Amino acid sequence: MPTNREVGILLVESDESDVKAVQKAFRKLKRVNPVTVAKDGIEGWAALQGMKRPFLILLDVSLPRMDGLELLRMIRHDEKLHDTIVFVLTNSTNEKDKIEAYNLNVAGYMRKSETGTSFIRAIEMVEQYRKVIEFPDDN
Repeated sequence: MPTNREVGILLVESDESDVKAVQKAFRKLKRVNPVTVAKDGIEGWAALQGMKRPFLILLDVSLPRMDGLELLRMIRHDEKLHDTIVFVLTNSTNEKDKIEAYNLNVAGYMRKSETGTSFIRAIEMVEQYRKVIEFPDDN
């Protein structure tokens, strides 16, 4: 039976309006914990170093300084983070981005334009996922 223990969320997103839309969607779903926000891959990597497990990542592909796929490669090559659950939430229409993301074992690849302006469908799916899966203990 799944536990309902706290699962943190790291949102790596450079567009402030998208950040606000994701936060609004979580509020609508009555998720009370704060979502940690990083503006690019470098900030995302730094945030991951201090986050307590378990957590999920919502990652945009198109980011300044360090893009999302570069951050994802770093996560997958890190001994402590390699099994992190990552969902891509992006505007990228590049098929190569989608293929590379799945090759790097993302849990899902969602286009922002297809989720609607409120992000509610995508965030609802992520929230349901968080509620029903079992996360390993942080050792």
